[in-house]
Amino acid sequence: MAKSAGFRRDNPVVAGLFLMGFAVIVGAIALFASSGSIDAYPFLFLLPWIFGLAVVMAIPMVILHYRGKFTFVDPLVFATLTSFFPAYVLGGFFFAVGLSQPAFLTLIQDPFYTLPLTVVLVALGYSGLAAGYLLPVGAWLGKKAAKRLPLADYAPSSLVVPAVLLLLSGVLNSYFALIIGRFGYQKAAEINSYDGIVYLTTLFWVQGSFLLWLVIFREKTWKVIFVPLIVLLATTSLTKFLFSGSRGSILQAFWIISFSYILAGRKISLKQGAISGVLLTAAILVGVIYATTFRNVKGSEDTQSAEMYADNIFRTFDEVGRGDTFETISFGVSTFTGRIDILSTLAVVVSNHEQLKPYEEAYGLDDNIWTDTTTFLIPRVVWEDKPIASDPRKYSDLYFNYGASSYAITPIGDLLRNYGIIGVPLGMFLIGVILRFIYRTLVEGQSLVIWRRTIYFMLVTMISYEGFYGTIIPTFFKVGFTAIVAMLLVNLIASQIDKGKLTV
Repeated sequence: MAKSAGFRRDNPVVAGLFLMGFAVIVGAIALFASSGSIDAYPFLFLLPWIFGLAVVMAIPMVILHYRGKFTFVDPLVFATLTSFFPAYVLGGFFFAVGLSQPAFLTLIQDPFYTLPLTVVLVALGYSGLAAGYLLPVGAWLGKKAAKRLPLADYAPSSLVVPAVLLLLSGVLNSYFALIIGRFGYQKAAEINSYDGIVYLTTLFWVQGSFLLWLVIFREKTWKVIFVPLIVLLATTSLTKFLFSGSRGSILQAFWIISFSYILAGRKISLKQGAISGVLLTAAILVGVIYATTFRNVKGSEDTQSAEMYADNIFRTFDEVGRGDTFETISFGVSTFTGRIDILSTLAVVVSNHEQLKPYEEAYGLDDNIWTDTTTFLIPRVVWEDKPIASDPRKYSDLYFNYGASSYAITPIGDLLRNYGIIGVPLGMFLIGVILRFIYRTLVEGQSLVIWRRTIYFMLVTMISYEGFYGTIIPTFFKVGFTAIVAMLLVNLIASQIDKGKLTV
């Protein structure tokens, strides 16, 4: 088995850095304890647990690196670097040292027991996910499935026109969704039978953007047509960021470009990785400041007209521009450290799920995983009385006594509520198997077929590791079906262009 270039298990530099880092942590804790400053930081006892969790997450990454399969677009790597490590290790560190001070802290009963238990549950859940992914069952099934899929590959130049049409259709659908209160920072008062379809068609914006970037990076030489395409992509991405009022919108744009670059067969150098890291950090800070200010300016999620909604953007820029630069940056950093901390949020569920179990039925949350995964295939237009999917605001109302916002539930918390501790690793194991199946079917060991990699991107990046576990499998099916339909139409137009029946 080939080893990754530059990787040595006996590397003295790595061992030295590891020991130095451990010594710094132990020394810092000892210094705090001896000076009496530790009394001001009551959760420093969590640091060894968080360090252990970091080791647990590092093991699968080392295995993939040793096998020569470590890449950002690998679903386990992507989940680890963008969700699990930031939310629980980095966020847990911010919580332990006092940079994150959630208002719901009093809801965590017996924190000296509950918080370490929460870290252990995260380790169990992540270990289950990694085991399901690394064991051969998902890869074996994916290899079988890949052989049955058609190639249906077309020249990148033939995909430009249908990809642009797909992008523009997503923009138009998003504008319609904005008008009816299904896009951006607003929430319609009533749920309609067509809401799901409206949301899924807004994803054409994402799919079209990714497809165009993939086409651009797939070409080996620069072409003049790339200039208007990049202008279009930049303009639509900026527009979406401004109107969405979401901190995650700017991250989505980064995922689109990075995934398309790597999946097009290009390699990221150390210099490119460093520059990307700096740009991403700056983009996250800008996104946090803008999105948080936008929501404060708008005030609530009430539906507004398109004109009133757009006016919030100008008011947001005015609000940010009038503030002191240092205070604005400090505001962004403090908001970020609090937002990234999911460990304390999960601890509320760990602490209270047994006591609140009898009340979940009244909030429509009882047995929600089974309900969500067995009813999603039936459209609401056919079954008008279909149970409503898990509502994060009702969950927040029950567990945090605040239903005006959506606190993270996480798949781990959802599994714990539904099936107890044993359900956490088993449920995450299943997701790991599914992720490996998808990766092996569409990317791993496959030739570069654009439609396959586009669908893969849509599936993997639409998973929310902060949401309900019960919505993950339905999301796979819904997003996958929508993405396949879109690619069928794209390929149909591309085939006509390839045959010369359509000219551009």
